[in-house]
Amino acid sequence: MNSSTIRIMLADHYPAILAGVRLELKKSGMISVIGTASNSTDLITALDCLPCDVLMTGYVMPGGDYGDGLALFSLIRQRYPNLKIVVLTMMEHPSVLHSIIGMGIRCIVSKSDPTDHLTLAVHAAYANRRYLSPRIERIVASTRRGRRGAVDGTPLTRRELDVVRLFVSGTSVGEIAEQLNRSKKTISSQKCTAMAKLGIARDSDLVRYGIESGLVLSTQSVQVPANGGQASENLVPAKDGVCSFFDQCTDPRKFAEQPLGSQLSMSTAT
Repeated sequence: MNSSTIRIMLADHYPAILAGVRLELKKSGMISVIGTASNSTDLITALDCLPCDVLMTGYVMPGGDYGDGLALFSLIRQRYPNLKIVVLTMMEHPSVLHSIIGMGIRCIVSKSDPTDHLTLAVHAAYANRRYLSPRIERIVASTRRGRRGAVDGTPLTRRELDVVRLFVSGTSVGEIAEQLNRSKKTISSQKCTAMAKLGIARDSDLVRYGIESGLVLSTQSVQVPANGGQASENLVPAKDGVCSFFDQCTDPRKFAEQPLGSQLSMSTAT
């Protein structure tokens, strides 16, 4: 590794995604993947031990001690202020994307866009430039903060967005409190505040909002409670999902010919 090599850490919930992204970035002689992580606990440990220049991470990464999404990004920004971040995601909710950008994370790549945007985003992040892949750019350009995410023009806060996302994905209030290191009372209050901003009175309508607005992808099967109960979530594998993609990783020619939408298709947003 020479002095001009960009050292990058990869983080995603699915090993096949990590393998595929590593394979794509390997094509560049200027990028070296120094480590990978599949949850926030492993990621923070790796960042503490392995100095790197850029972190490329998914949005949803359950199972770790430090949460995921906006809460994890906020922690990373505070703990490693000089680390450049690229978010690789299927998340297309405008308020979430604007919140990510508002945190100072200026490079976001949609998994629906071609693979060459991965390397371009890493170089942009390293140079402290903004880089949004085409699909993300269209969403951000066509919406303004607060347009989707509140009926009264008041946007949901980062914490409210995280609470709503986790709740409509089937996580209980108690589990959200534990994951985000907040009290149940605080989580309940943030959920109620978010529902008031959205003009939503029932949990079942909140779940429907999550599906319709993109906080929960169509590849997730969320059981909508009929009488205001807690939503439950089942993951439904996509037709060309992680297993199919993992097979492609053994053939770089096949991998190079596929857009991110088919290569990195997942059963949940990341």
